[in-house]
Amino acid sequence: MHHLDLSYPDAERLPLVDHLHGHAIPDPYRWLEDATTPETQQWQAIQDQLWLNHATTLPGRYKLRNRVRALSSVGSVSAPVWRGDRCFVLRRSAGQEHPVLYADDAPLVDPQQLDPTGRITLDSWQPSPDGALLAFQISRGGDEQSILHVLDVATGQLVDGPIDGCRYSPVAWLPDGKSFYYVRFRQLLRHHLGRPDDDRLLTDEASYGLDLSADGRWLTISASRGPANDLWLTDLQQDGPPTVVQQGVDAITVMSVSREGRLYVVTTRDAPTGKICVGDPEDPQVWRDFIPADPAAPLSSLAILDKVVLVGRTRNAVGEIAIHDLVTGRHLGEVPLPGVGSVGSLSIRPEGGHEVWFSYTDSVTPAAIYQYDATSARTTLWSPPPGAIGVPEAESRQLDYTSTDGTELQMLIVAKPGEHGPRPTILYGYGGFGQSLTPTYSAFTLAWVEAGGVFVTANLRGGGERGNDWHKAGMLDQKQNVFDDYLAAAETLITEGWTTPDQLALCGESNGGLLVGAAITQRPELFAAAVCSAPLLDMVRYEQFGLGQSWVPEFGSASDPAQLATLLSYSPYHRVRSGVKYPAVLFTVFGGDTRVDPLHARKMCAALQHATEGDRPVVLRFEGDSGHAGGSSSKGIGLAADMLAFLAHHTGLSR
Repeated sequence: MHHLDLSYPDAERLPLVDHLHGHAIPDPYRWLEDATTPETQQWQAIQDQLWLNHATTLPGRYKLRNRVRALSSVGSVSAPVWRGDRCFVLRRSAGQEHPVLYADDAPLVDPQQLDPTGRITLDSWQPSPDGALLAFQISRGGDEQSILHVLDVATGQLVDGPIDGCRYSPVAWLPDGKSFYYVRFRQLLRHHLGRPDDDRLLTDEASYGLDLSADGRWLTISASRGPANDLWLTDLQQDGPPTVVQQGVDAITVMSVSREGRLYVVTTRDAPTGKICVGDPEDPQVWRDFIPADPAAPLSSLAILDKVVLVGRTRNAVGEIAIHDLVTGRHLGEVPLPGVGSVGSLSIRPEGGHEVWFSYTDSVTPAAIYQYDATSARTTLWSPPPGAIGVPEAESRQLDYTSTDGTELQMLIVAKPGEHGPRPTILYGYGGFGQSLTPTYSAFTLAWVEAGGVFVTANLRGGGERGNDWHKAGMLDQKQNVFDDYLAAAETLITEGWTTPDQLALCGESNGGLLVGAAITQRPELFAAAVCSAPLLDMVRYEQFGLGQSWVPEFGSASDPAQLATLLSYSPYHRVRSGVKYPAVLFTVFGGDTRVDPLHARKMCAALQHATEGDRPVVLRFEGDSGHAGGSSSKGIGLAADMLAFLAHHTGLSR
C-alpha cells in the first residue's frame, strides 16, 4: 500500500550472498553500484520521475524556496588574509552564485566569470608572501579534483598552471615568491614557477599539511593517518632530510615557528582537549608546557601577536578567545565577543602586530567579521555581511540530556519565542571525524523555525566538542555510542513535550547521513520523516568507493574480522527488514560526488522501497553535476527548500 503518486520500480533482488569471516552477508542490490549500466540508468530515471511527482504534491515548496532565498541573501564574507598592504577576502553578495575573491576590493577570481553555468567552484587559494601572486585551485561539477593555477594579482593574468591532481592541497610559498611546496596526487612536491618539473620531497601517499615560517627557513610537514599524525620539521637552509618530530603517535600535533624563531606546538598528546608547548626549532623533539589544556574547552585556534598570545577554544559548543602573556603564557583575560556563538579561526598579519580578525555567528546572527585590537583591548565590527535582511524571531536554548550509558550530552534548540506544546521538529546531527557542531546562522534552520517548526542540533560523541577523547568515544567499535546519543536526543524531545513521533524528523549529511540511516533502521517507530543526504549506508563495502579507503581509521575495515562484526551491527543497508513501517525518507545525492558515491543511497532506497509497510514514501532526489560540498547558491537554495518541504509535509508543518 503506497501513496497514489508512488509506484516503485521493480528492482531485481539478486540471490547474492558474500561469505566473510563467518558471516553470510546478502547484497541483493549489488547491481545498483554501477551507475553506467542500462538497468541502473532505467531504475534512476524512474526514481527521478517518482521524486518529481512527489515534489509537486508538497504544498510549501515554492514558499519555502522564496524564504530560503531571502534568508540567504545576507551573502557571506571571510576574515581577511593580509600580505604586505594587500588584503584578500572572499565575499558573496545576494544573487551571486559563488563567493568572489577580492584583492583590495577589486575582484580577482570570480568562479561565475570562469563558467557562467555556475559549475566551477573555487576550492582554495594562497597569496605569495608579498601578495604579488596568487595560487588558487578550482574544480568543475563538484568533483573536488582541484586544478591549481597561479595568477599575477596586479594584472589578473595567469602565469602558471594548470596543474591537476591537487585535491585538498595546501600551498606554502617560499619568501622569494618564485616557488612553493604543495601536494599533488597525495605526494609532497616543490614547484618552481614556469618550470614543468617538480622536486619531490616526500613520495609516501598521505594527506599532508604544510606550514612555512615567516622567514622561509622552517617548513613543518604533517601527514594524517587516521587519529594519529606524523610530523616533520625541515630546515630549508640545510640540505638534510626532514627531522622526524612525531611518528605513529596517537595524538594530533600541529607546530609552527614564529617570527622570533620560537617553536610553538599545539598537541593532544597527554591532553585530549589540546595544550600549547614551546621549544627550539633546532631541537624540535623537546618541548615544554606553555599554556595548559582546559579539560572542558578544546583548543580551536592560536594567534601570536607582538605582546600577547590569543587562544580560541570551544566550551559547550560555544566559542571564546583567551588572552595570554607572550613570555610566560599566563592567562590575562578574554577577548570581548558580540554574543554567545561560534568564533572562526584567528587571522593576523604575517609580520605580526596587535590586531586579529575573526568571524562570529550564532543561530540568529549572520556571520560578520570582527577585529580585536590588543592595544586598546576593544573588539569592533570590521565587515558586516554584504546583505541586510530581517531575521525572523527565534530564540535558542541549550538542553542537557543523558544517553543510554549515562553520558551527559547537550543539544541546541531553536524555536519561535513563547510557543509551547509539541511541534514538528527536525533533529540534526553528525557525530564523527572530530567535527564540532557549533551555533551558526542558517537560512535552512530559520525558514523552518519561521514556519512554526523546532530545529534541534545534537552534540554527539564522535564530534570534537569535548576534544580528542570525545571523538574516539564515537569511532570504530564505539560507533554505536553516536547512534545511542542521537536516539536519546529524540526520546528526550518527545518526553519533554517538544514533539511527538508523528512530528519528529531526522536530517543529516555524509557521515550524518549514516547517522540518519542507522537511526531509522534501529528505531523506525520514533520518527515520521528523514532526509538522508550524500550518505554512507553500505558499511561492508564503503571502503571500495569514493574516499572510503581514507575513512578506515574512523569506521574500520571489513577485512578485519572484529571490525566487520562492528560494521555489520549497524550498517543501515544490512539492517533493513521487511514488514516494518519506516518513516518517509528522502535521499539526496549528487552525480559529481567523489567523496561518497551515490551507490549507497541507490542500494538503500531500493531496499527500503521493497521492505517498508504503510504509505510513507521513500524517494531519491538526484542532482547530476553537483558534488559533495560547495556548489552554487541557487542549487543550494533549491535543495534546502525541497528538503524542508518534504519534512514539513510528512511532519504536519504545512502552514
